[in-house]
Amino acid sequence: MKTVVFDLDGTLADTSGDLIAAANACFRAMGEGDVLDARTDAGTALKGGRAMLRLGLDRLGRGDDEATIDKYYPLLLEAYAREIDTHTVLYPGAMAAVEALKAAGYRVAVCTNKPEALAHTLLSRLGVREAFGAMVGADTLAIRKPDPEHLFETARRAGGDPAMCLLVGDTDTDRKTATAAGVPCVLVSFGPSGADMAALMPDALLDDYADLPEIVTRLIGAA
Repeated sequence: MKTVVFDLDGTLADTSGDLIAAANACFRAMGEGDVLDARTDAGTALKGGRAMLRLGLDRLGRGDDEATIDKYYPLLLEAYAREIDTHTVLYPGAMAAVEALKAAGYRVAVCTNKPEALAHTLLSRLGVREAFGAMVGADTLAIRKPDPEHLFETARRAGGDPAMCLLVGDTDTDRKTATAAGVPCVLVSFGPSGADMAALMPDALLDDYADLPEIVTRLIGAA
């Protein structure tokens, strides 16, 4: 079976607002106030908690303070878990495309570098967890993206053939994962880092989720 595997943050949903809020909770705990801005720092937010803490500390002149990053990263995860869906929204047309792919016979799954429990909670809160045949997070396996086995195991858990999958993502990590796996990669152009996606030379750029079923068929054939 052919499988379409989606990244989560920045691909299926804009999670940047809640991620930035969690990071700012850490900076407030340090006595620094809100250091990051949801409007200008969304791209960094989708690179993960440590990247946000590093950016904020850099602005405070402490960018190389890895001990502080290690100390506050668990606090960031706790703050994020409490307010995981306050600002987060699915991208327009995302779930319509997922359902169209399923109706056409493709398996669909999520492969994310977000911790599994948080990814499960978020997808459940958004009411879409059951739409996906599998969901594999950063700590589900001993490895994570860009290791291709993270992608392959996601396809297997969805009931698909890992050699016949396609990855939809929004970062250089997703591009590297697909390249290492030897499978097509579609990168979305509407996320916070959308303007940078063309330079990564994906197999296709996705400007609108309505176009995804046709792109998938073109790249990996009918299900």
